Amino acid sequence: MQDSEFEFTQSETFGLTDIGRHRAINQDQFLIAELSKSMLVSASSLDEIPAGRFYGRMQGQVLLVADGMGGHAAGEKASSVAAQHLITRLLNSVHWFFHSDADNEDDFVNALRQLLRDAHSRVLAEARDDLENAGMGTTLTMAYINWPTMYVVHAGDSRCYLIRDGNVKQLTTDHTLARQMVEAGGMRPEDEATSRWSNVLWNVLGGHGEREILAEVHRVDLHPHDSILLCSDGLYRYLDNHKLGQLVSQQSDASLLCRELIDLANDAGGEDNITVVVAHPKPTDGHRRLDSGLTIDNSVASTVSDRPTDDLSNLKNGLDD
Repeated sequence: MQDSEFEFTQSETFGLTDIGRHRAINQDQFLIAELSKSMLVSASSLDEIPAGRFYGRMQGQVLLVADGMGGHAAGEKASSVAAQHLITRLLNSVHWFFHSDADNEDDFVNALRQLLRDAHSRVLAEARDDLENAGMGTTLTMAYINWPTMYVVHAGDSRCYLIRDGNVKQLTTDHTLARQMVEAGGMRPEDEATSRWSNVLWNVLGGHGEREILAEVHRVDLHPHDSILLCSDGLYRYLDNHKLGQLVSQQSDASLLCRELIDLANDAGGEDNITVVVAHPKPTDGHRRLDSGLTIDNSVASTVSDRPTDDLSNLKNGLDD
């Protein structure tokens, strides 16, 4: 069984993807990247600044998981196109490199939404160019961490979790018909996971393009020792929040934790591709540490979804098992 992996900063962040036990193609993608300012000096009269490339401090970290869907290899292409397009946009977007707490947050959040919309348009354009890829689509969940703030932009049913002191909070919403039915009161929460509607997505990048993509955005204030986990549905269908919190608390090494989670999903059946990214973000050198009394806030004033944003201020007391 083949897998691929990426390690970042001595296993503080790690990603792993696996084809699972029943799929012929791995249609999942993941990305771990750090953003930093750089300057290429082609010539200089200054002895202290010779020709070459100079790098500034890291401006943030990007974590991404995408789960493609479509016949043949179309899903693999959809998730790959979306991820590659985001990489290109990240490298050419001034918002990512000069954003700070003093900036207008609404502009930054709008840039996040536009990033997702552009990737959606790109997947649709690729599908139009090849009939074999008609209807291809992908989920996309991306976290941008610029300590002590994390932004999450999301469409589909991949997930982003926050783990704090062994307690787990799912930050994103599953954009499935089953979740809509639960929120509307037409289905019991305990029936959602086994419902036939849990695999029917109403909001993805690409697809048949009947509706505009809805970009879900969250803002979270991180604390020291928090952990972030992104994954595809090939993982979370096999474990609940309680089990996930236990595993994260017991294994601090991100690379070993990723391998353990992949093995768990495969041992439980491995019905789908399995992808997981784990990060243990830390305060940057010289950055003021957060007071222990500060709370997480994921509310965004101009949230696209009609769903009310969750109140994460009581993380330790209001979690689902």
